[in-house]
Amino acid sequence: MSARTHTRPHPAPRGGVDLRLPWWALALPALAFVALLTLLLNPADAHAATAEPGITHLIERAQQLIAR
Repeated sequence: MSARTHTRPHPAPRGGVDLRLPWWALALPALAFVALLTLLLNPADAHAATAEPGITHLIERAQQLIAR
């Protein structure tokens, strides 16, 4: 028995690629850029996160053990 070979139903398109992005694929990066730019222009609104004392103590202890 011989096996059938499958042929492509449609030939591959030539030329440029027709790619359409959804609206949010451009809107979300633009929104993130504007948010970061706003933080740069007004740094008083940006607050640094404070580390918990337990985590700070753990990191200091790890540094002491590595230094030995």
